[in-house]
Formats: sequence, structure tokens, C-alpha cells
Amino acid sequence: MQVTFLGAAGCVTGSRFLVEGGGTRVLVDCGLFQGYKVLRERNWRGLPLDPASLDGVLLTHAHVDHSGFLPALVRDGFEGPILATAATRDLCGILLPDSARIQEDDAERANRKGYSKHHPALPLYTVADAERVDRHFQIVERGRDLSVGGLTVRFSQAGHILGACSVRVDDGSTSVLFSGDLGRDHDLLMRPPGAPQEADHVVMESTYGDRLHEDVDVLEALADPLRRCIERGGVALVPAFAVGRTQALLFALHKLFESGSLPRVPVHVDSPMARKVTSVYERHVDEHRMDASLCEAVCSLADFARSVEESKALDRPGAPRIVLSAAGMLTGGRVLHHLKAFGPRAENLILLPGFMAPGTRGADLAAGAREVKVHGERLPINAEVLQFSMLSAHADQAELLAWLGRSPRPPAGVILVHGEPASLDTLRQRVAQDLKLPAHVADQGETLELSAS
Repeated sequence: MQVTFLGAAGCVTGSRFLVEGGGTRVLVDCGLFQGYKVLRERNWRGLPLDPASLDGVLLTHAHVDHSGFLPALVRDGFEGPILATAATRDLCGILLPDSARIQEDDAERANRKGYSKHHPALPLYTVADAERVDRHFQIVERGRDLSVGGLTVRFSQAGHILGACSVRVDDGSTSVLFSGDLGRDHDLLMRPPGAPQEADHVVMESTYGDRLHEDVDVLEALADPLRRCIERGGVALVPAFAVGRTQALLFALHKLFESGSLPRVPVHVDSPMARKVTSVYERHVDEHRMDASLCEAVCSLADFARSVEESKALDRPGAPRIVLSAAGMLTGGRVLHHLKAFGPRAENLILLPGFMAPGTRGADLAAGAREVKVHGERLPINAEVLQFSMLSAHADQAELLAWLGRSPRPPAGVILVHGEPASLDTLRQRVAQDLKLPAHVADQGETLELSAS
């Protein structure tokens, strides 16, 4: 069996792994590169293969760094099935058109204001391209063997977000388990990942491979900065992914308001996608920790902006409030308009509730930048900026090692992906020292020949 690492190798984003065995070619994930320009430019190069040559795509979950290149893949000739859980399919039906819409809007704005080097600026793909992906989905159930050509695949619970899975691929002589993004054992909202499936090799994510999450009360840690902001009459702007992060924040705010730990103030969600995602949470109650009635209460906590006019109205001066808006790393979308309105004022708060990929505005702010570039102009940041990882949907170093340690038998090798260089190398050393397993950090474009020994 051969595995070629076409993305998420030496970086966090762009998950794309080509598996060839049993006379079959499948892609595990088909994501967008995000962050630094040098990474984003990879999206425009496409894949070094004919999409029509693929027998299928195995999709671990719906986040765009794992699914966001599917519209381009289908547009360029892919005709096979995309295997995924029902929740992942439902989320992709929201995420992919939204990703395309943001790209179309950004291209239109760049052309109108003339700040792009390309004439004309074009989107990577269109909404029409994204909508064509849906007909390729084939729904799978966790824990069942499925055949894709000469390969046998099985999906298992990964936690992280709705529908997320690890995927085992077996060509009859060698097996490899792709962890996908692993959730936390004690996540505020999501169920924990299951134990790893038995496999000869494990391809494991390493986002937090060099870090431990803070061992503090999540609700208290969230309440303190929000309370300070409210008391000084400010607006709390929270860049939040529309899938997972927004719902976890709403769940936390519901508990804080109900307990009296935080004064009740208006909560606004400015993300058309997040509004649609709430219905997916209600349809897939078995995927998270809320029952139907609590889910309904949490999802009705906020006022969802439904139009551009309602979004603009949130930027007007007024009483203290909390505004959740995508994109979660300040890479694009409506949140940038709110950043321009609230970032320069000292009474406000910019709360970064999770990992910020290097090269994003979120990472710059987390590192202490007091100026960022937005829509071609430099924007001063005088608001309080705070980052914390307690709401991260990713397992930390200890949880990654514990998950790998629960393998039914030790794998012959562990291949690390989906992390920054420091995270990857630190986890490589810990896997070797703590678990006594051979560990290798995948390189972009590398092909590995895997065997059972």
C-alpha cells in the first residue's frame, strides 16, 4: 500500500492523503490550505493527479481544511463517491457553498476596490461548483466494513465535531488508520473519541502535539473577560467557527446566564452558516451531549443576523453585547467588518477561543500584534485581546498519546501530520519515548510504501 501526503504535512491545513492499494486509488480528505499566503497558493495548483482516476474520497469530517477542496475536485472531473457520515454530509451542504460564497464576495470586493494583483480576481470555485458536490455523497455508518474497489474501509468515532470519524483502510495485506481530527475526552459539548481501530500504521493529527490545554474551569475562564468587557460598556467580539465553536460558546453562555455567573446581555451570531448549522445539531442529537430540549434552548439563545443590513447594525454604538461571527481565525467573512468597528476601541474585547493557524489575523493578534491588514488597509487594534484554548475541539498532547496508547495492538509505525513543525517534532519524540513506537513526520509530497511489518 502506498500513501502520498498531498497536504497537512508540515502544516495544519489542507488535509489530502492519497491511498493506493488493491488496484484502487482513494483520497482521504480533500481540504483547503489556509493561513500563510505560500500555503493558500497551493489551492490554486490543484492536485498532482487526474481527479477522474480516483475511485472515491473518504471524508473524516466537514471542516473546510478537510473538505473545502471538494468543489474543485468535482468540477475538474471527479465522478466517484464521497463516503461520509450523515452529519458530515449535512454540514458540508452548508459549509461548502458558504466557502464558495466568501470567495466570490472577496473576489468581487477585490475587483471593485482594486487591491488584488490579479486582474480580474477570481474565486477558487463558485457556489454552483460547491452545490454539485452533494450528489456524490454516500452515507456510511460507523463500525461497518465497506468496500471501495479493492479496499476495505471502516469509519469510527473521533469526537471533534458532528459526524467526525477516524478511517481505517485495508488492502488485504496492510492496514492504515487515519485519525482525522481527534476531539477531547472531556469536551464541553461533543462526545469523546472512541478507541483506535487495530491497524498496521496510524496517520495521526498533531495540532496540539507540543501543548497541554489549560486545566481550568472553562466556564469561569470564559466568564471573567466577558464580565470585564461588559462592566466597561464594551462589545465582546468572538471570532468563532460556525460549526462546533459557535455552538459550544452558546452552550457555555447559556450555562453562565442561567447560573448568574454572567450578566445577561444580548448575544448575536452573525453567520448565515451558523444559523443553518443549529438545525443540524437538532437533527443529530446522538452526536453531542445535549438532549433535545437543552439543544433547543441553547440554539435559541442568540439573535441570528439574517441580512447584510442586520449585520451592519451590529457595528453601531450601543449597549454591551456579545457578537459571535465567522471566520474563526479572522481569515475572511463578516467578522472582518466587525473587527474594523470594534478593534480600534479600548473598551472592547476580542476573544480568540482556540487555535489560530500561523499566517492568519487571529494568530497575529494572539502574538500581540496591535495592527492587522483588513481589506487592503492597516487597522489599529486597541481592544483587549485574549486567547484561550479551553474550548478547543482538538485533543492535546496528553490526549493524543492516550488515544494512541489505547490501540488494540501496537502499530508498526506512526506517521504524524496536521501540525506545525514544533508540534510535529515534539509529538514524534513523545511517541517514541512514551509509547516506544517508531514515529515519522510526513513531508509534503512524500510517498511512503507501507507494509504490515
